Amino acid sequence: LMTFAGTECALLAVMAYDRYAAICEPLRYSQLMSRKVRVPLAAASWIWGLLDSAIHTALATDLAFCGANKIHHIFCDVPPLLKIACSDTYLNEVALHTASVFVGLSPFLLVVISYTYILSTILQIRSNIGRRKTFSTCAAHLIAVIVYFGMANVNYNRPSAGYSLGVDTLVSTLYCIITPMLNPLIYSLRNKEVKGALQKLLSTQEMESSSPGRQ
Repeated sequence: LMTFAGTECALLAVMAYDRYAAICEPLRYSQLMSRKVRVPLAAASWIWGLLDSAIHTALATDLAFCGANKIHHIFCDVPPLLKIACSDTYLNEVALHTASVFVGLSPFLLVVISYTYILSTILQIRSNIGRRKTFSTCAAHLIAVIVYFGMANVNYNRPSAGYSLGVDTLVSTLYCIITPMLNPLIYSLRNKEVKGALQKLLSTQEMESSSPGRQ
C-alpha cells in the first residue's frame, strides 16, 4: 500500500513534467521525454515508493499489539495500525509526518512549479480557442493532483485523536481507488480513436433507449 501511495505521488509529478515539456517546450518534447528520460523517471518513481514503504514497514515490526488487534479500517494503513498498537508510536508518527513532507510535499511542489510555467505559457497564447484547448489537456490531471494530494494530506497528517472509520473510508477511497482509476482515463480520452469509440457507444445506447420498442 505504501509503495503504491509513494509511487503515485512521484508519477503525478512526472505527469506534470510531461505536460510542461509538451506545452512549454514543444519543439524539444521528443528530447525532454525521450526513452533515456522516461525509463529513469519511471524507475525512480518506484524506488521512491519502495523506500517509503520500507521505512514504515521496518518501524511497524517493532510495535506491540495486545487485546483485540482488529484494524478498524477497509485495509491495513499506517494510521489505523498505529491506533490499535499498545506500545509507544511516537517514532512511527514522526516518520509518518516526515515522509509526508518528502514523499508527498516534494512531488506536489514540483507539480506546482510545472503548472506555474504551463499557466504562464497558456496566458501568452493569443487565441481563446487555443488557450481553452491547451488548458483542457491539463484540467483532468490537475483534478487528480488536487484530489490525491489533498486527501492523502488529510489522511496522514490528521491527529490520531480525530480518527473516524467513516471519514477514513471516504478519504482512502478517494486517494487510493478513485485517483489511480482516473489516470488511465485521463490519457486514454486524449486519444482520438478512444474518443470516437466512446461517442459511438454513447450514441448507440441513446438510440436504443429512444427506440419504440423501449417505450
